[in-house]
Amino acid sequence: MADIVRIGILGAGTMGTAHAAAWAGIANAKVVGVFSRDAARARSAAHLCGARAFTDADALIGNATIDAIDVCLPSNTHSAIVIPALELGKHVFCESPLALRLDEARRMRDAARRAGRLLQVGLLMRSVAAYAHVRATVASGAHGRLLSLATWRLGSYLRRDGPDRKAHYGDPSTELMTFDFDAALWLMGRPARLSASAVHMKDGSPGEISTLLAWDDGRHATIAASGIMPVGSPFSTGFRALFERAAFELRMVFCGGGPPESSFTVAGETGPPAPVTLQERNPYEVELQRFIDCMDGRADPALLDADRAIEALELSLATQRALAEGGVARIE
Repeated sequence: MADIVRIGILGAGTMGTAHAAAWAGIANAKVVGVFSRDAARARSAAHLCGARAFTDADALIGNATIDAIDVCLPSNTHSAIVIPALELGKHVFCESPLALRLDEARRMRDAARRAGRLLQVGLLMRSVAAYAHVRATVASGAHGRLLSLATWRLGSYLRRDGPDRKAHYGDPSTELMTFDFDAALWLMGRPARLSASAVHMKDGSPGEISTLLAWDDGRHATIAASGIMPVGSPFSTGFRALFERAAFELRMVFCGGGPPESSFTVAGETGPPAPVTLQERNPYEVELQRFIDCMDGRADPALLDADRAIEALELSLATQRALAEGGVARIE
């Protein structure tokens, strides 16, 4: 692999812009171009990383100087971009969810295997320092077993007048909960069953969902997501991880376009909750740097590979099945 990996970004919305800024901080990568059908958006995102703006996706994907593409387009378009790029010999980083259907996700994974190219997925929580700290605590056993996990991801993207309105998004089970299903799998392993309930919108589609994951040894996780919060309510996310002898809690509130207001605390068996100080780095930069390191053989691709994304998608689809069939689904 060349000393500098040359990147093409597909998409210049919120996620593509965040990735463009993150790539600018990675010394051994250079963004060559940024695609959007909206020329102004393409130029704006490209400016962040010193790249050229493209309004023709095929021209960017087919650019012979590009080593890898970064897909930040709507989830239902991923396979139509990812598979041709892999077949052209490009490595691919794709935002989560990888797909909205299992067959499409598996086709992308299989295309990567046939091409002998890397397909990595933006399972972002694995690159957030607080989640990694809890993962290390599980491994060390310092506070006993992890008994339960509660996560939340609350926004107004389904409201027509919502500040984070995203008309192309699907329901919360895929567009929001996939990230937290992946976190639960990473921290607790595969559950045995799940149950789900939802608040439905006027058109009958779910606007807010709560899913309970259950393990045969009594552990459980509650995953909550909403796209119908009041317009004045900023997007927020976080988790509470309950161990036998401690509880960790992360709260993040996104106000405006800057970094979130956040707190990460631990409560032990004595005294009040105390802040946990971690060396935090932009998680987008962390996962994209790892992608480059995997291309160079300096990191294990298993952490963010397509199989992990498929496992999370399976829980999203099991949630949809539970809502349609009476609230309970066994995990295949």
